Amino acid sequence: MNNTKKSTQETRRSQPSKKMHALVYQATWRWHFYAGMLVIPFLLMLSITGMVMLYDKQIQDFRYDGVLNISSEGTMLSAASQVAAVLAHHPQAQVNKFISAHSEKEANFVVIKEADKTLHIAVNPYTGELITQINRDDSWYALANDIHGSLLLGDWGDRLIEAATGLIILLIISGVFLWAAPKNVADIVWYPRRHKGKRVFYRQLHSTLGAYSVVFLLFFTLSGLSWSGVWGAKLVQAWGSFPSEKRAKNVQLSERSLASLNQGVMEEMPWNLEQSKIPLSNMHPAMPASVGIDAVVAIAKTLNMQHYQLNLPTSKMGVYTLTANTMSGDIVDPREDRTVHIDQYTGQVLVDIGFTDYSFLAKAMAAGVALHKGNVSQFNLAVNSVLCMVFMLICVTAIKMWWQRRPKRGWERSAPHKVAFTQPWYTGLVAVVLVSLCFPLTGVVIAIFALIDLLGSSKRIFTRRAVS
Repeated sequence: MNNTKKSTQETRRSQPSKKMHALVYQATWRWHFYAGMLVIPFLLMLSITGMVMLYDKQIQDFRYDGVLNISSEGTMLSAASQVAAVLAHHPQAQVNKFISAHSEKEANFVVIKEADKTLHIAVNPYTGELITQINRDDSWYALANDIHGSLLLGDWGDRLIEAATGLIILLIISGVFLWAAPKNVADIVWYPRRHKGKRVFYRQLHSTLGAYSVVFLLFFTLSGLSWSGVWGAKLVQAWGSFPSEKRAKNVQLSERSLASLNQGVMEEMPWNLEQSKIPLSNMHPAMPASVGIDAVVAIAKTLNMQHYQLNLPTSKMGVYTLTANTMSGDIVDPREDRTVHIDQYTGQVLVDIGFTDYSFLAKAMAAGVALHKGNVSQFNLAVNSVLCMVFMLICVTAIKMWWQRRPKRGWERSAPHKVAFTQPWYTGLVAVVLVSLCFPLTGVVIAIFALIDLLGSSKRIFTRRAVS
């Protein structure tokens, strides 16, 4: 008899706990649903355009029928001779950059500006032949990059993507909770099971794909947000930027920042140095002529810079700037990042900034860029490709789940049942507030959508359903 009473008391005590757990689950599911509804179009777009950008080199080789690959025969011409060959065909052009090839069987590039166009001229370094010219702003990469970064809408598009991408953090937090919400570890689903029906199968496929890729999704989200216009440029980049003044002792600095050396859609400058000021050359009356591009190439060799991009001075006080970094894909080891400014008259190294000079945040970004772009190795490229497809499949399964539980009449969103303003609601609100504080634009979107939901609920626009 006593055992029966004890069991009854324990059951009664456990009922509020179970009810509380169900309410927390319901509130979390609702936040997850709304965040997903906003994020899915953007995540699909980011995954598809990301795939295109991953295979930029392969696409470029395909578009130009492999002509960028050459046979290494004879003696390689000097960099100055290759630039002269380009100017012979483009006498009115301004030469901005010389890009050394990654191997002896690839063409070098001379970047020129002509008639308001930035053209990459492929040059055979053994013959001086101009193989082809590429307008990178008119490439598949450029189109994918513009969509990936701004939806072709400029700053407004960048802000929309930043707000939606920040919501992925909320999706991750709520998704992990929903996946791990069962009462014991044995109930956690590690792989989808078909015998329980299509609806359960798609739900389990969605949750398991998310669980296995959650760390990677978080990495891509945070590293991608570092390029955004508000959270990235105004907050994170500002914290991680390296001021040239630290290494430019007794050197005059210009008003131009390193970001001005980015060519069109291509972002070759290191993320943490874009806001750094470019030094000025010391123009001496006795030395009116520049030391020349070949002398700077020789300096690059003495600095052990094998693959680099050489920006030429564009004014009488300008400098030569050698860069080798993971942002431009010149190198894959971030520890070899290097940016060197050289006086165009004396050949003196004015500023030399390497990986050891970076802040912790900048070092993490330098390493993350190479991984994000799939540049580290073929394995890195393959993993990123698989992850892009996994992210797309997660979106597709989410759409499928909504389709299966959508209202039979009408096209209402059929959001999960709203939870009253009790402890579970406020517990979930903590995560929402933290995400909003960390990512301001995301917070604005959450506030707007919460207001719409509140007004819509008062008018009974949405169909309410219980947890199934």
